Amino acid sequence: MSLALTPALTPALFGAEGVAQIFDNQVKGLENDVLPLAEAMPADKYDFAPTAGAFKGVRTFAGQIRHLSRTIYMLSGALLGEKPPVDLGKDDDGPPAVRTKAQLVEYLRGSLAYAHKAIGTLTERNLTEDVAFGEGKTKRLAAASMIVWHSFDHFGQMVVYARMNGVIPPSSLPAPAPAKK
Repeated sequence: MSLALTPALTPALFGAEGVAQIFDNQVKGLENDVLPLAEAMPADKYDFAPTAGAFKGVRTFAGQIRHLSRTIYMLSGALLGEKPPVDLGKDDDGPPAVRTKAQLVEYLRGSLAYAHKAIGTLTERNLTEDVAFGEGKTKRLAAASMIVWHSFDHFGQMVVYARMNGVIPPSSLPAPAPAKK
């Protein structure tokens, strides 16, 4: 018996929000961390990739954004059962034509909007349904969770790159003090 498919246990597992809202909140968290970091990194640092130590061959900051955005588009398309509305490129690195800071930030913003749309299709009943992904299939729940965990994996790498360039990630800055009355 699957707990996700047991109506009597659904409120206990997901609370009043429902599964789509839970995942949408996670995408909002991603949006609140990754997008401001992409905007904070200076355009002239988008081609930065560490070279010293164990960083040989890693993606640039721009490459991190392009790759994670491509993956978000792919997973969201799988959840929606449709081809993503943008060029995904020919490999994991995404479309090479998306290369300027403005283009990359817009590609990222679009992928997150598409993720919100896709996550909105989740229900407690369809989480274990198969969706086409890559050359095979995966479960809806796996695709939805990968949107978040995969993106935060790359966000961590982007944070390192930003700090190596003197940029403090906006999500690490203290919250502004409340306005005095």
